[in-house]
Amino acid sequence: MGNRFLKLLSERPFLMADGATGTNLFGMGLMTGDSPELWNFEHPERIEALHQSFVDSGADLFLTNSFGGTRHRLKLHHAQDRVHEVNKRAAEIGRKVADRAMKDHPGREVVVAGSMGPTGELFEPLGALTEPDGIAAFAEQAQALKDGGVDVLWIETMSSKEEVAAAVKGAATTGLPIVTTMSFDTNGKTMMGISPADFVAFVNSLDPKPVAYGANCGVGASDLVATIVKLAEAAGPDDIIVAKGNCGIPYYEEGKIKYNGTPELMADYARIVRDAGARIVGGCCGTSPEHLRSIRTALDAHQPGARPSAAEIVSRLGPVTEGAAALLAGGDISTAGPKRTRRRDRGASEEAAF
Repeated sequence: MGNRFLKLLSERPFLMADGATGTNLFGMGLMTGDSPELWNFEHPERIEALHQSFVDSGADLFLTNSFGGTRHRLKLHHAQDRVHEVNKRAAEIGRKVADRAMKDHPGREVVVAGSMGPTGELFEPLGALTEPDGIAAFAEQAQALKDGGVDVLWIETMSSKEEVAAAVKGAATTGLPIVTTMSFDTNGKTMMGISPADFVAFVNSLDPKPVAYGANCGVGASDLVATIVKLAEAAGPDDIIVAKGNCGIPYYEEGKIKYNGTPELMADYARIVRDAGARIVGGCCGTSPEHLRSIRTALDAHQPGARPSAAEIVSRLGPVTEGAAALLAGGDISTAGPKRTRRRDRGASEEAAF
């Protein structure tokens, strides 16, 4: 058999991805400042249980616990010399869960995607990280994930072209398929000022071009759908778009970060984001196995329709930010340059799930 991920994309109209890693691990006992990646050794049974919960919820693919697996992120936990060990172990845990599911349910296919998040460093000329060093760091991580058995490399929560380019070049050294997503903020752009249309043009300039691309994290479900609408408008007819939206909006309650998205809201998010043009649909921050079950049911029963209007997005999912509204109207409110936004909870040590 050829690559499992590519096979499923060729056979199915859509794939369902997993939910949040960070917020779910916090619920399992991870503390702010802990390294989720080191839990692959300290609490492998909890990582396995999280992956299993996504598979049991109907996910066609799930991401490994390796978001902060470059040497630049691992150095925060004095583990920069353990890149191969950490990432290979993350992949092996994922592979175990996927293989067991396929053995127990003949005919089912489950894809293991190797999560690769930002280095946390700024690339030249804004920072000190050079392109060759960035490529080398991502190549090191990618090879370890391949050695552990992943089906695809999943570059996520990016904000700059320079880092995406380095990650893609590094991942390409393995020969595995590549997916990349960026995170768009309240200005309708990434932290480094990239618009959805900019991203589409940039992805199409990459060699190799990722098999799929899209958006994850960001603000909330409604803004994520607005981003997908604009990506789809600029995309080619054969482009495969990924949507992994946050489970509503975060809020604090009793000292914990929670998200206000209900299973019903996430089910409608799944339907409307399919209408918007996404072929791979999952959840990001706050998305639990319960939410994923609702997403699965909604996707299985849905026949994609017309691309949603701004009014339909708001009426079904709630208000969009000013930036998303401007995007949908064809305008641009971002005149102040790059703006910092919270980072994806996939690497839960980053900003305590913000």
